[in-house]
Parts: sequence; structure tokens; C-alpha cells
Amino acid sequence: MTTAIIADDEDLPRKDLRRMLNELWPELEIVAECEHGTEALEAIQNYTPDIAFLDIRMPGMTGLDVANATKGRCHAVFTTAYDNHALEAFSAGAIDYLLKPISRERLVDAIARLKARLETKAAPSDLSQLMQELDKRLRPQNVERIRWISASVGDTIKMFPIDKILFFTSDEKYTRVVCTDDEAHVRKPLKEIIDGLDPEIFWQIHRSVVVRADAIAKAHRDELGKVTVQLRGCKDLLKVSQAYAWRFKPM
Repeated sequence: MTTAIIADDEDLPRKDLRRMLNELWPELEIVAECEHGTEALEAIQNYTPDIAFLDIRMPGMTGLDVANATKGRCHAVFTTAYDNHALEAFSAGAIDYLLKPISRERLVDAIARLKARLETKAAPSDLSQLMQELDKRLRPQNVERIRWISASVGDTIKMFPIDKILFFTSDEKYTRVVCTDDEAHVRKPLKEIIDGLDPEIFWQIHRSVVVRADAIAKAHRDELGKVTVQLRGCKDLLKVSQAYAWRFKPM
């Protein structure tokens, strides 16, 4: 029995894809439907499906993050509403994508390719370079980058230049901002701050943690495979979720 999961944060596309798969590939068992990336990662760990249909952009952990975290475990098929410019990053036939709204003809082609890979027991493609290229292409253009973070501490407004910040962590309704010699909390949620950060400089390593990449001194992996990072000039040990552990694999 061939198994699959579907991950999409929108109900209608998710239900439409399931309906079409039931019609065109009735032997395929959909073992889980997921509304966000973290749920998809857990489903892949729990069900070990043969195929994962992943929406490229989902809140928090994206389909790209899920594919990176689970590469080698299952074949990935991306669903996306993005235009062909972004999709040029896909190598022809190496990995598949479905442009929303998904057409019957396109899904028939994708199913044929998946069946061929499964028949020949072809290993899932290495997505590392593809993920990097897609992330660059799909990153919002002309975004105004944050230069300063201002935080209210009593009657004082503290100003943190962005190039002095070591990391951000989500702290309930607030975001903790940490420099080498000071820290504060701001009312803006981390997910909004992330949009204004340069992803080449600041890496998300957990859904609640973003760090300055060049401040990372070392990463440690324990006997259970869990990763923590230590930053220069900082005593905090920061947890790395499985979704972002791929950043710290040896070259």
C-alpha cells in the first residue's frame, strides 16, 4: 500500500487535492491531512509515508522547511500558487510541483512520475540546493529591513542597532531581544520581526528562535539527536528544532 500526507494551511485546496487523488489514484492511502508545517513534520515521523504533498508557503514552518527536515524519508511534491519565475528552480523531472488551482492533467502527470519512482525504488531526491534556490526566489522583494529595535523599559526607550543583536526569542506575547551587553522585551511578535530581517544574516533555528548566524560559535548534538547552539559573547544555549537541524549538518 502506497501512503501519503497532504499539508496545506487552506482547507479548500487540501480537500480538492484529496478528492482528486481519491479519484485518480484510489490505491493511494492518505494517512494524514495537515494544516501547518509542524503538523506535517510530525505526520511524516509518525506514519513514514511514501509521498508528502507540501504547500510551499505555510505559516511558521513552510513546506520547504518540512522537506529539508525530512529529506530522504519520502518523495516530496510541492503545491504552490507562485508563478513560473519561481518554479524555474525545479529541475525537470527531479522533483515535482503542482500549480494551484491544480489541474487534473497536471496531477495525472505527477502521479505517473511518482509511480515510476516508487516502482524502481528510486531514492527521494536530495533537495538541499533546490531549497536554497527556491527560498531566494520566493523571498519577498524590496522588503524594508529593520535597522533598529526600540524597546520600552519603564520610562526609558532602549535602542538596539540590528547589527548588535545576537538573537530573538518568542516569549508569549512579547519578543525577547538579546545583545552581548543588554536585553529587553518588545511587544511585536517574532513572526512580524522576522519579515524585516535579512535571512542571510539571521537564521531561524526554531519557530520561537532567530539567531545572528555569524555569532554562532558551535552546535552540539546530544545522544538523542537534539541540537543546541552556543553564541559568542552569550551564555544562553538555544534549542534547534528538527525542522532547522539541517543547517548544522557537517559539510
